[in-house]
Amino acid sequence: MWAAAALLWIVAVVTPGPNFFVIARLAAANGRLAALGAVAGVAVGTAVWGLAGLFGIRALFALAPGAFVMLKLVGGAYILWLGVKALRGALVGGAEPEVAPGHGFRLGLMTNLANPKSAAFVAALFAATLPPDLSLAAGLTAVAMIVAISAGWYALVALALSRPVVRRGYLSLRRGVDAAAGTIFAAFGLSMIRDAVRP
Repeated sequence: MWAAAALLWIVAVVTPGPNFFVIARLAAANGRLAALGAVAGVAVGTAVWGLAGLFGIRALFALAPGAFVMLKLVGGAYILWLGVKALRGALVGGAEPEVAPGHGFRLGLMTNLANPKSAAFVAALFAATLPPDLSLAAGLTAVAMIVAISAGWYALVALALSRPVVRRGYLSLRRGVDAAAGTIFAAFGLSMIRDAVRP
């Protein structure tokens, strides 16, 4: 039970998505503290989605599909905005603005919460791997497990990509990297919006 849930979550976490790109860019552009702030934000967001999955957000979305559509639209718009912001930075250039750990935390948290696919995946993961008569203590343990996996992986990403040699490489290639990151974010956001409005 635990091994299956952990393995599936590891696969989901290490697959690059919005969380990865936010943390990677902060690590390379602003350093370790800003990136670790984002890691903490992503961890809190993961806990929120984990608790939502544990307490039946999937059933809520089934009863009120409009709520899921609205969450997709808002989340898609936020991620699209992040992409446009990165693309604008690639075009304009200039010095990289300083990002405090608190701002990194908010960015990580909002990026995680903006992706309703996380909620759907956690709910499906728990439904597929955990027994229906799971105790509350065991359910909270499962949530703690996915939070620990997420925090551990993204902390490794933050520490690896905030090394001086990586940061120097990023700064020398910043405009191209930001253009690529902005394009990826914009594609994620547009995809979420398209899914939300598709009949």
